[in-house]
Amino acid sequence: MSSTGAVVVTHRTPVRAAACAEALRASGADTVVVVDSGSGDGSVEQLRAAGEAVIGLSNVGFGRAVNAGVAALPGDVDVVLVANADTTFTADAASVLARTVREQPGVVAAGPRVTYPDGRVQASARRVPTLPEAVAHGLFGLWWPTNPWTRRYRGSDLDPDVARDVDWLSGCAVALDRAAFTAVGGFDPGYFLYAEDVDLAVRLRAAGGRLRTEPAAHVVHEGGASTGRRPARSLFVHARSLERFAARHVLTGPWVLARPLVRVALAGWVVASLAWRRVVGVRRGSASTGE
Repeated sequence: MSSTGAVVVTHRTPVRAAACAEALRASGADTVVVVDSGSGDGSVEQLRAAGEAVIGLSNVGFGRAVNAGVAALPGDVDVVLVANADTTFTADAASVLARTVREQPGVVAAGPRVTYPDGRVQASARRVPTLPEAVAHGLFGLWWPTNPWTRRYRGSDLDPDVARDVDWLSGCAVALDRAAFTAVGGFDPGYFLYAEDVDLAVRLRAAGGRLRTEPAAHVVHEGGASTGRRPARSLFVHARSLERFAARHVLTGPWVLARPLVRVALAGWVVASLAWRRVVGVRRGSASTGE
């Protein structure tokens, strides 16, 4: 007898985490474990008072938190739904994703159609870019988001309503074959936040697994509920994760000599991103005040 488990990761978002857990159960999850990653604000007590099964950790990052949650699930769980606290699984989304993993030959991960609350589609099923594509996306993605390299990386040219195999799936909402996840070592704990889902996808595919997007399952993702409070720190962490991913999967062999250049480029990306956010913020402020 197999069952579907779910792991919800939260950091200072207890209300959203409780709502996410409730929606997961309503959409087909049999067991839900909430992992609090170092909130330190009473979130653990609040969630337990609401009846949730909670694991309280220090702020160990997303991947470590998920790994702990998966390990705590009952032994009969064969499919694990991983969810950010600011996601809402609609209708039978959990059941559809779990069924895709169980019934589609070779599929070890399935992702839903993810939208923002206003209905816009999120790029949650993407391609792994080549090095030139990654560089072009980094250079032009901020101020020219419709450039061809960014569009290819995000899969913007693909119909989000068509099920298909993909290179990687966003960790904000994904169903994983527990045995396959465990076999590759789970999420790499070396990533604190960002890119851990891309790294996992690369390892799952290297082991022969398929990753598939299933738009019949719909998840609403608010985005930035935890990270939006500290944009500078989030960008720095993102850059560190990208550097780790490049070192592990891209800059190998003779390309290892390019690692210092990549580090410098990522530092420039952080500075440019912060500057661009400030410019956009000033423009929006001027528009709202009539200046």
